[in-house]
Amino acid sequence: MKLTEVQENRIAAESSSAAERLLATLMNDCVAKDASDLHIAPGLPAHLRVHGVLEQQTAAGILDADMTQAMAEILCRGFDMSTLGTTGSVDGALTAADGTRFRFNVFRRQAQLSIALRRLEDRFRTLGDLGLPETLYDLCSLPDGLVIVAGPTGAGKSTTLATLIDRINQTRRAHIVTIEDPIEYLHKSSQSLVNQRQVGLDAGGFNDALVASLRQDPDVILVGEIRDLNTIRTAITAAETGHLVFTTVHAGDCVGTIERLTSVFPAEEQNGVRRQLSLVLRAIIAQHLLVADGDRGLLGAGADGIVRRRRVVVSEVLTATGAVNNLIATGKASQIYSAMEAGSSAGMQTLDESLAQLCHTRWITEQTASTMSRNPSLVMERLARLQTPRGPHLRTTGALR
Repeated sequence: MKLTEVQENRIAAESSSAAERLLATLMNDCVAKDASDLHIAPGLPAHLRVHGVLEQQTAAGILDADMTQAMAEILCRGFDMSTLGTTGSVDGALTAADGTRFRFNVFRRQAQLSIALRRLEDRFRTLGDLGLPETLYDLCSLPDGLVIVAGPTGAGKSTTLATLIDRINQTRRAHIVTIEDPIEYLHKSSQSLVNQRQVGLDAGGFNDALVASLRQDPDVILVGEIRDLNTIRTAITAAETGHLVFTTVHAGDCVGTIERLTSVFPAEEQNGVRRQLSLVLRAIIAQHLLVADGDRGLLGAGADGIVRRRRVVVSEVLTATGAVNNLIATGKASQIYSAMEAGSSAGMQTLDESLAQLCHTRWITEQTASTMSRNPSLVMERLARLQTPRGPHLRTTGALR
């Protein structure tokens, strides 16, 4: 028997309602279990990543393709789903009923839809909470220039930027324009006026929004990511013309960030771009998120016997001193690390120094520090120096404190 249009609409509404309830339940579980990520795929139970460990959630059973698609369509309401046909995925963010913020990615796999949701912080953390040097707050008072946070996906770059933008919002009378895809952290105007724009909803692309922002009387501009030549060029121009620009780059370290930015340009332009960058760059913060496999990182074992651990940030910081600017302008990137090692008084820190400190404070093991390091022997040398008593009032034991 053929269904009438009314019957089809009623069935579709009931299916959508069931999908909404299930999605809300899974997101509530994500919050209740302090999970960082929720994964939904057809033919499988939902999965939560709890303290870095991926766990099956069998209470909702196996999710079929229709239910997964219905949840994907709920998430994508108001977003441009045409990108599924071009890039194969849709990015977005939403606020759950309890106020928890989630970032999502709906993507095609084997002609069906799957979903990955990342639970975002419900508050702004301090740099100390994040494990970053509090001297980085000085960047928030700069009148202009370019500040870059680098790292791989999932390293906490957006969280670091949100912390810095919140600091400006709480302490400066400034107009802050953010350009994000999607908007992850919501900033309520405090001392500053904050306008947040989402690519795909409020603007066609990062570069278009960045060009437009220069006509919006901004003092501070946040660009969620610079990845193409035009956006990089416009960000440098914005910093040159008296704006403080914050952005992120997918790169593993500070020197790699500089090379990543310049290599996008044609060979004949790269020398000029290096000179421009040397004039506008104020700092690069490169960070990675590690499983804390040292004594202090242990959270304990769950009912399933799986050992859970905290995660910690290892970072390096490059600040634009005269010596660093000269090395950038002349293309002598290989010498920048020497300047960083000698630049602690200017707030600089190498990755090796950060690893040695995390190992000394028992967050990570020597093996992890050596594996992550560019120069394991240098990390061990610095670790030995940190363990050496500095006065008679200190204990002379060699144990890590």
